[in-house]
Amino acid sequence: MQIREGYEIEIRPRQNWLKVDWESLVEFRDLFLLLVRRDFVVKYKQTLLGPLWFVIQPLLTTLVFTVIFGGVAKISTEGIPPMAFYLSGLTVWAYFSQCVNTNATTFLTNANLFSKVFFPRLIVPLSTTVSTLFALAVQLVSLIAFITYFKVNGAPVYPTALAIVTVPLVIFQSAVLALGFGLLFASFTAKYQDLVHLIGFGLQIWMYASPIIYPASKIPARYAWLIWVNPVAPVIENFRAGFLGTPFMPAPVTVWSIILTGSIFFAGLFQYQRAERTFIDTI
Repeated sequence: MQIREGYEIEIRPRQNWLKVDWESLVEFRDLFLLLVRRDFVVKYKQTLLGPLWFVIQPLLTTLVFTVIFGGVAKISTEGIPPMAFYLSGLTVWAYFSQCVNTNATTFLTNANLFSKVFFPRLIVPLSTTVSTLFALAVQLVSLIAFITYFKVNGAPVYPTALAIVTVPLVIFQSAVLALGFGLLFASFTAKYQDLVHLIGFGLQIWMYASPIIYPASKIPARYAWLIWVNPVAPVIENFRAGFLGTPFMPAPVTVWSIILTGSIFFAGLFQYQRAERTFIDTI
């Protein structure tokens, strides 16, 4: 407790973990901006190529996928150049998986900070989610350059005017979904630290279960339920559709994905706020 100019500021645990303290989040907006800058700068401050890794990493993965799945396995991309097909899927997936993976260890990696300084704990995962958008922006420039190259060379790539609207909306849904899963996993890893080892492995399986190396239309009918239970699948397909002109996911699937996104976000938010009250005692 601090006494300042005749009034008291009392810091105490949140009494209702179902309530979000939006006022405190706005109050600490300077800290939020500082953390966004820290996450972006520190990550590549002492690297040889710096932000170029944002472009190099997905390109290398795309090359591997092109050789293995396009050249060896001969998995159809429905006439779309494999490089453009894989890169478009990997771009949005890389953002989603990085946010989930980083936010899942929020309590563990910031335990010393959380135990010494008071500020809204939600600021940390929020700043990570926003700072990763800068990496996504750089990758989008690379993706647009590749699509332009293929388009000029006569490839069946047809970017739609709707991309101006759909792509930002799809990225926003991806951010909300990644934040929701990240908050949910963070609340679990705060108590069971060995779960951290399973998250990276789970994301790898999740990637192959999503339409990144194959179009959703190639999924057999008996496995169509995989699209319905995987909220990131419509995100990837609609993102690709905006840039390449491939079919958008059916409206019912997209709407259901949005409903799942909202449900996962609020479940993660409430679970995270519940865990933040006692996590220092369990770490």
